[in-house]
Amino acid sequence: PDRLRAAGGLKPGVARAVAAETGVAEAEVYGVGSFFHLLAEPDTPLRVCTGLSCQLAGADAVLARAKEAGLPVTACSCLAACDAAPAVLRERTVVPAVSLDEVDDAAGDWAALGAHREEPARYGHVGPARDPEQQAIDLLGPPDYSGAALAAVDAMGAEALIQALAASGLQGRGGAGFPAHVKWRSVCDQADPVRYVVLNADEGEPGTFKDREVLLRRPDRVVEGLAIAARVVGASDVYLYLRGAFEGPWRAVEEAIARFAGLLPDLRFHLHAGHGAYICGEETALLEALEGRRGMPRLKPPYPTERGLWGRPTLVHNVETIACVPAIVLRGGDWFRGLGATEPGSKLYCVSGHVRRPGVYELPLGVTLDALVEAAGGYLGTPRAFSPGGASSGLLPMTLRDVPLDYATLAGHGSMLGSAGVVVLNDAADLVAAVRAQLAFFEAESCGQCAPCRIGTRWLRDRLERWRAARAAGEDGVALLAPVPDVAWELEEGSICGLGVAAPLPLTSLMRHFPEEIAR
Repeated sequence: PDRLRAAGGLKPGVARAVAAETGVAEAEVYGVGSFFHLLAEPDTPLRVCTGLSCQLAGADAVLARAKEAGLPVTACSCLAACDAAPAVLRERTVVPAVSLDEVDDAAGDWAALGAHREEPARYGHVGPARDPEQQAIDLLGPPDYSGAALAAVDAMGAEALIQALAASGLQGRGGAGFPAHVKWRSVCDQADPVRYVVLNADEGEPGTFKDREVLLRRPDRVVEGLAIAARVVGASDVYLYLRGAFEGPWRAVEEAIARFAGLLPDLRFHLHAGHGAYICGEETALLEALEGRRGMPRLKPPYPTERGLWGRPTLVHNVETIACVPAIVLRGGDWFRGLGATEPGSKLYCVSGHVRRPGVYELPLGVTLDALVEAAGGYLGTPRAFSPGGASSGLLPMTLRDVPLDYATLAGHGSMLGSAGVVVLNDAADLVAAVRAQLAFFEAESCGQCAPCRIGTRWLRDRLERWRAARAAGEDGVALLAPVPDVAWELEEGSICGLGVAAPLPLTSLMRHFPEEIAR
């Protein structure tokens, strides 16, 4: 993928030239290039985000106006700028909060759209301003390049640190919620002496933008956490996979690595740019992409801790997860566990949509929606529904506004915390249109490897559209949705990865919690 990017994407003749340069078959080069959005469509320099938060802020109107003006534009999936919606990707630089007036101003010269604005160092809000002792990451705090946590690990030893992680209860903050210490111990227990550490920073879940803010504001936590992990599991190489639109975070991480260089003489960092594929947020799909292939999830077992990058034991962590490690080292596992409300630790919650101050807020894990939105300045309008964990979590009614936003509680309500990308919709929002947008997202981002997901995501979107058309024609149309539960079951049972499992949730949650929308 990197060779294709350097060549300008999958333009005519590029696959053949890269094949001649690398010795890889031309068909395989073309297959890889056509998989990633940013490589497959190199002549589309302007992309409007159609994630749910951007749609609520008028993205469809911006896209339509840009097309009417003759601009070279297309729709794209979430740009991790939900707190500054609607967002536009202009030649790999995110231009947040584009208005219709700006599109009109750019009609004569598309390059004018965002040309006067570089990717901002800060998008939305972060907070709340609390005692740093109550936050593991502390987005408002100053970066610390002293290496104190790294030195403490050298003194305490690998086994003591793994025990501290176990005591902390730290779970993967990227969505799966898997216990972190189990991964670390599994890598340490492998006989193979060659191990790797991989950072999953390919943030693409609609409604989620916390990793962007951590990398921009606290890259010290991330780099030191990765260095600690490498030292404990015995890795000499760390690979960082950042999504392609993360230019500002990329620079921040490069600077942090340089600041720590004197403390890490034997550790090599490798930065890799993603090329526009939501599926690469799944850890094994990310490993496939790092190895130069299409980002298709692997069958498990074996797990990455046993056979990961290039078949070696590999520790893969999300940005937020690894950023918690330095504080756990310095303050202890029991301290971290005590930060939570209903489950261990503090948590970075993203909130966007119909709230006054969209942003990232570090709060006790298990706060309620009302408490989170209070930190974000309150609701805009009368809230009607919310998505607690991005598109993968479906929609929940406001009758659940007082339940804890944690892993176990939300699972009990048929949803999930996921990456904690909370989107609030008020009573002016079209819930069916919101669900349709999320179904279209999963259809576009399915890698197509397994038939239930490849066919099922398309079927769900098509069936909802047929139902809407029937209703518009004055027909009942309810029978069109009758097979949805069976199709959802097939996706859940037959899909290789979590995308297929989560894809039906927007529609099944609408049918379950908002039956009036179906009967209307």
